Amino acid sequence: MRPVDEQLEHLLQGVDAVVPEAELRERLAIGRPLRVKFGVDPTAPDVTLGWAVVFRLLRRFQELGHVAVLILGDFTAQVGDPSGRSETRQRLDAAVVDRYASSCLDMIKGLLLPEPLEIRPNSEWLGSLSMGDVLELTSALTVAQILERGDFRDRFTEGRSISLLEFMYPLLQGYDSVAVKADIELGGADQLWNLMIGRQVQTRYGQPPQVVMTVPLLVGTDGVRKMSQSYGNYISVRDSAEDMFGKTMSIPDEAMEEWLVLAAGRREADAAAVLAEVRGGIRHPGETKRMLAREVASLYWGAEAAEAAESAFDRLFRDKTQPDDVPTIPLPDGTDPVSLAVLLAGAALVTSRSEVRRLIAQGAVRVGGRPVDAEHVPAASLRGQVVQIGKRRFVRIEGGVDR
Repeated sequence: MRPVDEQLEHLLQGVDAVVPEAELRERLAIGRPLRVKFGVDPTAPDVTLGWAVVFRLLRRFQELGHVAVLILGDFTAQVGDPSGRSETRQRLDAAVVDRYASSCLDMIKGLLLPEPLEIRPNSEWLGSLSMGDVLELTSALTVAQILERGDFRDRFTEGRSISLLEFMYPLLQGYDSVAVKADIELGGADQLWNLMIGRQVQTRYGQPPQVVMTVPLLVGTDGVRKMSQSYGNYISVRDSAEDMFGKTMSIPDEAMEEWLVLAAGRREADAAAVLAEVRGGIRHPGETKRMLAREVASLYWGAEAAEAAESAFDRLFRDKTQPDDVPTIPLPDGTDPVSLAVLLAGAALVTSRSEVRRLIAQGAVRVGGRPVDAEHVPAASLRGQVVQIGKRRFVRIEGGVDR
């Protein structure tokens, strides 16, 4: 193992909190590979750049020879993490959770080293707990301690519902740490309370309590709320280099320093120096954001793909030209007028018909370069035309015959 000071320098970049900080040094000094836990609940089908911040920290532990223990929360996802919620979260069906888990797992593996890595679904132990086991687990936490948590306290004070199921979530997450004998647990800053409960649960079961490390939450592309699939302000790690570049270019200037550190992986001192040059007039904000967008795209797709993405962005927005490789879809025969919502959703160019209708209302759907103001359009006006959906999606309509 590398010297402790060298490991700390590698691990603490971009970390928000270490609790207790002295214990991290003590654990690293043991000289054996540590078991570093990170739990993810598959409650949505994508892995965002916000999630990737924690995965990069987990990978840094792997690079030092420590064991990454990824908890796939197929059981806890059905309970629902109440963190930051103002009301009870709707429970997910097991089949939905399994579908989301399948969608996410390959993306997650791409962010980590193949070894040393353990991937453990928490249904492996939580699904077999007896009622006696559950009662023993509940004794690790008091109601007074639960109500110390800000979101629970606010909901209780304001008379909004809190289910007993929500009280169970941090205990179940803590039991995960017992099951895998975690030395360290990682998470976002909003998970600090849950992770600290894990220390308490481990102590209850006679284990040394884990060290907790959190990272800041990456603000979304709107520059206001944390990046989240439910808010729609996210970039997926499987987005194309072109989409990563374009979406990063849309963030507010005020978010650039945070994105340089959390999304692009720059050192905090480097990011601060870059933004100081922007404020001093040495760097132009637009060129700085281009640099950021290239670095984000390069992190996932490589430098060559990032440069190509920048060129595509310029053709689209600066030179006002469409991409070279526009995909094609057939015009349905015998349908006139044609529903753009049905046509585009059926070709999987949008997530739903309602998204097409919303984009049409915003003037964000164009046929032949001209915005359309109605969902149904004559078939003849579509044949051979390029349809633009939003800023970066294009498709050419081909085929079809007049009736």
